[in-house]
Amino acid sequence: MQIFGFLGSLLGYILWGAFYILKDFGLSIIVFTLIVKLILFPFSVKQQKSMAGTARLSKKQKELQEKYGNNREKYSEELNKLYEKEGVKPMGGCLTTIIPLIVILGIFYAVAYPLTNTLHLNSEDVNNALSYINTIPGYSASVNPTYQEISLLKIFPNIMNTEAVQGIFNAQEISTIQMFTAGFNTFGVDLLAIPKDYGIFSWYIMFPVLCFASNIGSQLVMTMINKNQMAQQQGCMKVMLFVLPLFSAYIAYTVPAAVAFYWIISAVISLIQSIVLSKIFSPAQLTANSEARHVAAMLENEAKIPYVYAPHELKSGDGANSKKKKKK
Repeated sequence: MQIFGFLGSLLGYILWGAFYILKDFGLSIIVFTLIVKLILFPFSVKQQKSMAGTARLSKKQKELQEKYGNNREKYSEELNKLYEKEGVKPMGGCLTTIIPLIVILGIFYAVAYPLTNTLHLNSEDVNNALSYINTIPGYSASVNPTYQEISLLKIFPNIMNTEAVQGIFNAQEISTIQMFTAGFNTFGVDLLAIPKDYGIFSWYIMFPVLCFASNIGSQLVMTMINKNQMAQQQGCMKVMLFVLPLFSAYIAYTVPAAVAFYWIISAVISLIQSIVLSKIFSPAQLTANSEARHVAAMLENEAKIPYVYAPHELKSGDGANSKKKKKK
């Protein structure tokens, strides 16, 4: 957790920079997510190439399985030869999957801990402030500890002038927190609100609904893009792909809207990116590129073969002229 917190603190500088310019946390999350996606774009390209390359060879891989089904060692040997011949690195997508996942967790920590990771306030001061608000009568002690910093921002305008808060933060820090709190109203929606507190018939129910829709849409698109790989998965794995969006919707219902908003924006941008990359680096496109490389290699090899004169050319003495004519 400390590693992700450290990464979240680093990414928080980007989020704070966007907020400092835009003065709106919702818009800052959009810009912030776009910037991070651009940074991770090379990894996404490698991952898509690896997935498309593996899918392209799925038919040949199945043929090798049928041929060497009882000889796992021979099958692995021939499969590696196939991958090497076609220039496919099946494990190439592993690292490119892990790194973005770690960064995503760092982004979550930047959004979920805005005081320590975005404003970079002293963690001890923040903890003292959290301890103070937990003593306030009527304050919801059931708030998930993970999102207490966001909850502190929500009630900060009501407690900023108290002796306890002014004894924890200096005047400049209080002014910054106040300015930061004012930026959580995006398009008339309070991103500090928790949908659960307002019920399923409030406008805030749109956050879990959109969270579910964006995640299920992403899963459906990825299923269509990677038909061959999805077809090989067990039924329980397929069920999980649709259960997880429901779980994310439930979480979005119980956490501050700012966190759910980030999940939605991230899912939508990832969905668009997946569609674009699947068009550019599809199995069919990679096959066409591979065939083009093979043809180019054949032509290059043919050009290196020395010209052999026919007997009648040698007798007539115009072999060189004939060669020039043929070359023309």
